[in-house]
Amino acid sequence: MGKKKQFEVQENESIEACLNRIKAEGYTPTRRIEKPIFKEVKQGDSVSYEPVGRYIVFEAKQTE
Repeated sequence: MGKKKQFEVQENESIEACLNRIKAEGYTPTRRIEKPIFKEVKQGDSVSYEPVGRYIVFEAKQTE
């Protein structure tokens, strides 16, 4: 069984650069987890949430 590790896509990093970093460390991506990031916007008495970005993490296992 190989070891598992999570790799987060950094703020100023492309997905491709993250995948290259995973490969350089000797891992193979097995799963992509993506979550939206919201910002709270208040307009008078109402509150709404607007998407402002996304958080992307790759789960990877060590290649043998």
